[in-house]
Amino acid sequence: TCTRAQMVTFLWRAAGSPEPKSAATAFADVNSSGYYAKAVAWAVEQGITTGTSATVFDPSAPCTRAQVVTFLFRTAAAQGMTAVTLEENLSAFSDRAQIPSYAVPAMNWAVGQGILQGSGGKLMPNDDCTRAQIVTFLYRYFVK
Repeated sequence: TCTRAQMVTFLWRAAGSPEPKSAATAFADVNSSGYYAKAVAWAVEQGITTGTSATVFDPSAPCTRAQVVTFLFRTAAAQGMTAVTLEENLSAFSDRAQIPSYAVPAMNWAVGQGILQGSGGKLMPNDDCTRAQIVTFLYRYFVK
């Protein structure tokens, strides 16, 4: 299982580990000396994460499939993609009603882009995401 801190760090490193404008965040649980501190600060600046609340990032929490896809979707938007999903791609999945409302556009986009394919007719949006799944999503996003 991959944590939220690890996922944001993967994205930050894929972007070339850019120096954030400020290393400080509003998150009380982001240790400024943590390996992920700059990554979180950068992700906040880019609009990739807003945390689990205004003051909590929850770096050690497992990252769900919906969260991973949302981070990717927001990364694409930060890189200039128009964040509009014109096609409904979720109707074929039996667990589509379990997708958190914040993640519906991202999941729709990820299915449409071939980043997320599901398994056995399910997207499993609230399941913890493994490192293997994340590497697959990152590959499909960055390399495709």
